[in-house]
Amino acid sequence: MMKKTEAKSKIEKLRKTIEYHNRKYYIDAAPEISDQEYDRLLRELIDMEAVFPEFKTSDSPTERVGGVPLKEFKTVEHRISMLSMDNTYSYEELLDFDKRVKKGLGNDRVVYFVEEKIDGVSISLRYEKGILRWGATRGDGKFGDDVTENLKTVKTIPLRLEAVTGDLFSRDLPGVLEVRGEVYMSHDSFKKVNQEREISGEELFANPRNACAGTLKLLDSKMVAKRNLSFFCHGIGLSEGLELKSQHELFEFYRSVGLPTIEYAKRVGGIENVIDFATSFEKKRKSLKYDIDGLVVKVDSFDDRKILGVTSKSPRWMIAYKYPAVRAVTKLREIEISVGRTGALTPVAILEPVRLSGTTVSRASLHNRDEIERLDVRVGDYVEVEKSGEIIPKVFSVVKNKRTKTLPKFKFPNHCPVCGSEAVKLGDEVAIRCVSLACPAQLKGRIKHFAMRDAMDIEGLGDVLAEQLADQKLVKDLADIYYLDFDQIESLERMGKKSAENLFSAIEQSKQRELYRLILGLGILNAGERAAEILADRYKSLDRLMEVTEEELCEIREIGPVTAKSIVNFFKQSGTHKIIEKLRKAGVRFNIVERKKERTPFSGKSFVITGSLKQYSRSEAENLIRRFGGIPSASVGKKTDFLVMGEDPGSKYDKAKKFGVLIIEETTFSKMIEVGKKAEV
Repeated sequence: MMKKTEAKSKIEKLRKTIEYHNRKYYIDAAPEISDQEYDRLLRELIDMEAVFPEFKTSDSPTERVGGVPLKEFKTVEHRISMLSMDNTYSYEELLDFDKRVKKGLGNDRVVYFVEEKIDGVSISLRYEKGILRWGATRGDGKFGDDVTENLKTVKTIPLRLEAVTGDLFSRDLPGVLEVRGEVYMSHDSFKKVNQEREISGEELFANPRNACAGTLKLLDSKMVAKRNLSFFCHGIGLSEGLELKSQHELFEFYRSVGLPTIEYAKRVGGIENVIDFATSFEKKRKSLKYDIDGLVVKVDSFDDRKILGVTSKSPRWMIAYKYPAVRAVTKLREIEISVGRTGALTPVAILEPVRLSGTTVSRASLHNRDEIERLDVRVGDYVEVEKSGEIIPKVFSVVKNKRTKTLPKFKFPNHCPVCGSEAVKLGDEVAIRCVSLACPAQLKGRIKHFAMRDAMDIEGLGDVLAEQLADQKLVKDLADIYYLDFDQIESLERMGKKSAENLFSAIEQSKQRELYRLILGLGILNAGERAAEILADRYKSLDRLMEVTEEELCEIREIGPVTAKSIVNFFKQSGTHKIIEKLRKAGVRFNIVERKKERTPFSGKSFVITGSLKQYSRSEAENLIRRFGGIPSASVGKKTDFLVMGEDPGSKYDKAKKFGVLIIEETTFSKMIEVGKKAEV
């Protein structure tokens, strides 16, 4: 076995190499190695840290993979408040802002700095001696959520800043540096996330900003890592040992230490140059890989900012210029309810055709039932339609003074307009959904999901064939896959005898798939792969799962109330029962469960540490818990299995006693670790 000194040296070398290539790829846009070579380096580091967990640090590149799920977010106080900013929508208002600035400074020569206003989520990152210690959301400006574990997965956020070189700045990194910026989701990432959610039957995100905000709220950082968020920095909070004079110097400093700054930011001089920049940039913003909702105009000089000061809500030295949305007024003829592949009932406004942004618009989104109620929109109303960077226009408002007679309120349907099944609202979801397995509107998406590799793994049943089977009505529900006619399949475009034989062989093999794959393939809303594994392991058969109650499901640690309700609603549908019976008659197995043995006392158990341990640091102890299959947690709850008590235990000890959690001392914890190590041999 490798010596510890040798291992430590190799781990440090791997980290430096990986971080170098991270910067070349994500910051400099000049990669030097292939994705495969990068993945090999990262895999090697993951394996090394698993064998030598004592050398794992908070700034390791492996932290970007994501850790164990959190129970809740802690609250962080912003020592320097994260203020909002005033908005302006015209060049005249920009000129008024310039007048106020000049009056406040007593100076007619003001230099401005202009940045894209990234449409994302504002965050603050705290670095101590160059190491990322925590990251938090803006919150109410004074207090935000600690989302450090989620932010560590964002590859454009450095976990360790590079030492500064050059004449402009000191070589030493600041003792404390709070970086203010915006986390966002690119258009490509947004498209991919929504495609995956559509396949799994989840509600689609309305836009990249909502997707980004929803992602940062996830308690499982491994899920965050999969969504490929990005980051730009644009401001500064608390700092120690950093002397800068202006915004453009701040950006130079950020770039020198490996922090990504807003892409097209520019020092532009007076307000006339600001307006010229805004005018020329309006066309360019349509080709950006991310959403912006305007530009931010800042006084460049930090000394001038101190003179201008701030109000209780916003700085006097900064303003947002928002590009005006294009709108038109037309009459609402009717409201049509469409059913998407995820089962969501989506209201669409059918309009009298109107010209908008160079195209004729006759349909616009009304999003959901809540939006109809908020707008109080009724058939026969005149509505204001907006197209602000979106492909599909939306109804922005109702022109109430044009409503000359009483119009009936729109009644949102309680049943699916396609199949007639009950439409339901699950948990905090806004969408009203048809959850019937037999709904024709969802058929193509359900076939693709059922046949995918992680589910029933029916090789040959890809997107094209799924479309053909649904369009030609060869498959009217999922069970029909097992009753296909060979001659009909052979005659389909791009098939032939050999392809048909391979497909039927794959269909036959799929009858013997493990139960968790079948559960996943059925496409139960909010029940992904991990939930399917848990349900299969606990209930052992599909028949038993069909009988469970919401209360019983909520007792399972990793099954929340929304997922529990989704499962029960899914199985109570008469259409679901008919399809499951057809699957049974076709010979699909409902009870194949891979038996898993618990290798260690930690496997699947939740641990909370309180007080100081003698033999281990907090991070070392948590890494050992993970190593042996346990789940380290920051807070005590009803589902906590063990409280590891060190010296000077805090309030977690009292909470654990209240919940009846098993409390163990460090000696017992050490013995459990020894058992875990023996199991690895």
